[in-house]
Amino acid sequence: MAQTLQIPARMRIDNAANIYPASLSKHYASLYRMSVTLSEPVDLACLQHALETVSERIPTFRCELKAGAFWWSLRRMDKTPEVGPSTPLSRFHFSDNGGFLYRVSTDGCRIDLDVFHALADGTGSETFLLTLTGEYLRLRYGLEIPYSGLVLDPAETPDNREVEDSFKTVFSGRKGALEKNDVAYHVKGKRLPDAGLRDVRVVMPLERLKTVCRDLDCTLTDLLTGMMLNSLQKIYRADPDKRKSSVLKVSVPVNLRPLYGSRSVRNFSSYVNLGMDIRSGFLQLGDIVRLVKMQKRTLLRPENLEPKIAANVALEQSIAVRCLPLCVKKPIIDFINRHHGDIYCTQTLSNLGQIRLPEPMQPYVKAYDFVLGRQRGNSGAVSCAGYDGKLFMHLSRNIAGDAFESLFLEQAAALGIPTEVSHHVLA
Repeated sequence: MAQTLQIPARMRIDNAANIYPASLSKHYASLYRMSVTLSEPVDLACLQHALETVSERIPTFRCELKAGAFWWSLRRMDKTPEVGPSTPLSRFHFSDNGGFLYRVSTDGCRIDLDVFHALADGTGSETFLLTLTGEYLRLRYGLEIPYSGLVLDPAETPDNREVEDSFKTVFSGRKGALEKNDVAYHVKGKRLPDAGLRDVRVVMPLERLKTVCRDLDCTLTDLLTGMMLNSLQKIYRADPDKRKSSVLKVSVPVNLRPLYGSRSVRNFSSYVNLGMDIRSGFLQLGDIVRLVKMQKRTLLRPENLEPKIAANVALEQSIAVRCLPLCVKKPIIDFINRHHGDIYCTQTLSNLGQIRLPEPMQPYVKAYDFVLGRQRGNSGAVSCAGYDGKLFMHLSRNIAGDAFESLFLEQAAALGIPTEVSHHVLA
């Protein structure tokens, strides 16, 4: 039975969110964008009405970020968010956005949702965008939507479980241990000016991808990780730097909700770093995929996944850390993130998986896109989502060179995977 939500005036941000305001600067914020492309141009008035309703249904999306004496919090706001015109995927000032940690914009048939990661992870934002899309289609076309999964009923009362910090609910009191990693190789290149971001959108048929996965006896995430590592080892081979690390790693976020029965729309994900040390030689794609598959199976076991999460929760809850004022905590958290975060991975792969919509919505939604914003510690990232028989993939980068994208697309062609490719300037 749902627990009627009584949202407090302030809620501490969740355990995973602490790194994002700590790393926030004048030119950088951890952002990502999700988009739905509809069959007809968006009606702005209908979308605004839907946004007002859905931001009440998912009340964390009516909050602003406030710095307290010891921690950051989400504070409830009475104002309503407003739909704006399409904007670059770049650092936006929350004060110019009404205090909201996200923005909804539209351009023709597309609805964009840009989210600051302190508010929610990919699954939480996917829930918001799909619920928003469902409410928009109901208002615009009078659809009767059988609400389920990530499409919530806007008329329902929010549930306490949807806004809980599941890290504390699940992992408080557990014994943990911080993960040990090797410093990874990083792709070098001239940084794009003005915090620029370039994106290659690649659309591939899921049926052909599934065939390749069956041939290699792997999942889609295994295959894409393997293709990324294969591209990266070719870049490594051409890099003249003699001091470079020989470790190639792809960081893959892991949605923890199905593992622990969480319904939170905040952050509740971890990660696994998958890769290889190529000091002993370069590997073929099939060998890389088998290695990735074995590593993922091992790292996702509870006895390997849980200790590092529990250690982070225990660290936050320790008396010594709690008593430090925020002005001291912020640079410490940022330092730890810089030297014990991205330094251990070469790139990131974030796969939302298959987007499943209620049947009445399907004819109106033509595409679902997910792109990660500018990375601070790495040259780029890969993100994707499957919808309507296609994989919508984005390869984003903050450097001028496009060697990684070219090598990745060459592999797709060699595997017989058709691609529709388009290039975009996102920031």
